[in-house]
Amino acid sequence: MKVGFVAMSGVRAVNPELNELGLTLPGFVERNKTIASLPSLGLLTLAGLTPDDIKVEYVEFPDDVPTNLVVEDFDLVAISSFSARIKEAYQLAVLYRAAGVKVVLGGLHVSALPQEALEYADSIVIGEGEPAWPRLLDDFREGRLQPIYDTRNAQFKLADAPMPRFELLDPERYNRLTVQTQRGCPYRCEFCAASITISDSYKIKPVDKVIAEIRRIKEIWPKPFIEFADDNSFCNKVHSKRLLRALKDEHVPWFAETDLSIADDIELLGLMSDSGCAQVLIGLESPTLVGLDGIEKKTNWKAKRLDDYMRSIERIQSYGITVNGCFVLGLDNTGPESFDEVINFVRDSGLYEVQVTVMTPFPGTPLYERLINEGRILQENAWELCTLFDVNFSPDMMSCSELESGFQLLVEKLYSDECTKHRKQKYREQVRASRKACRRSQQSRGLM
Repeated sequence: MKVGFVAMSGVRAVNPELNELGLTLPGFVERNKTIASLPSLGLLTLAGLTPDDIKVEYVEFPDDVPTNLVVEDFDLVAISSFSARIKEAYQLAVLYRAAGVKVVLGGLHVSALPQEALEYADSIVIGEGEPAWPRLLDDFREGRLQPIYDTRNAQFKLADAPMPRFELLDPERYNRLTVQTQRGCPYRCEFCAASITISDSYKIKPVDKVIAEIRRIKEIWPKPFIEFADDNSFCNKVHSKRLLRALKDEHVPWFAETDLSIADDIELLGLMSDSGCAQVLIGLESPTLVGLDGIEKKTNWKAKRLDDYMRSIERIQSYGITVNGCFVLGLDNTGPESFDEVINFVRDSGLYEVQVTVMTPFPGTPLYERLINEGRILQENAWELCTLFDVNFSPDMMSCSELESGFQLLVEKLYSDECTKHRKQKYREQVRASRKACRRSQQSRGLM
């Protein structure tokens, strides 16, 4: 018996002008190339749950599925895809099924639209994959594969997570590997299509398991770069500090997605710096209150943090940790002025890096449901437009063409040589000033 784990990994803009622009602005596409090159940790984890007597293979389609594709000799395939490429995943599923291969589909999109996915698969998984996979394999062996495995009420703990099968990857293909330290997020942002859509509980992975995964990666990649595949790293500060103390001894550079609350904890920042943190990606979303108000649905947390944006960025970067600030264009209550507001904030804040996206109504999110009810989705079921760069809704304070053209001009300005050099220079100045202040403080206390 042989099982294939198939990842549809790449995402690219549909807008041809934006694609053409990206070819001349490497900074704009750098992060997206990184995301596209990341392996599917979910599929590698399911491979780790697969018994040793079953042959397994990991397959990736970062670009278009070849028209002359030769379907591998699998008995069963599990396919994972972003919403933007789900239709290609469906086409691939049809090819496999026509060749007599059973197909399982799962992930965020499938959990959001199970009936759609079921049209193209022999079986689907709704919710987290780990609780379903052993039973699904047993059922397949016994010839009783069920059409739906729903784990939304399962009580799965990351303490029970298997070791991902990193050895299935080609070491030459990847510039960084992913490790999950926690799952879930305490916030509920309207547009977020992260794991909260398949599991609404927050859970942490024991430190020893995380370190074991990193050491396994180091056996294959002597000098790896680690990206923590968490929705929001460091939510649990006590757990995070234990992890960072252990991580320090592994001597690996790493990247994480988190929120501004890390700036409130000096001890945490020190541990992050000491353990090899190279950069954090933080969803700032908007530099204005009108843009932020109501985005986070539980406590309006992001709007409440706006006044802290500048000094939080400066404090984080003073520890030698660069901040990649993310902004969403097209948010409700924001018009054409929002493009200059982002430019001005980036210039004044000293952000080392910046990422801009278009507000995207992903299926299964509160945003999608709201825009559908308001009649503001331009093309229903146009999942190929869920790229974060394409417009598929009617903004409330500008036209679609204004959003598209404004976004393109914003990209040209943000990633110009002049703006890029200015960001990096200001970051270096911040770090130097912080080090001088630290030395003065030590001298005044007689520590030097």
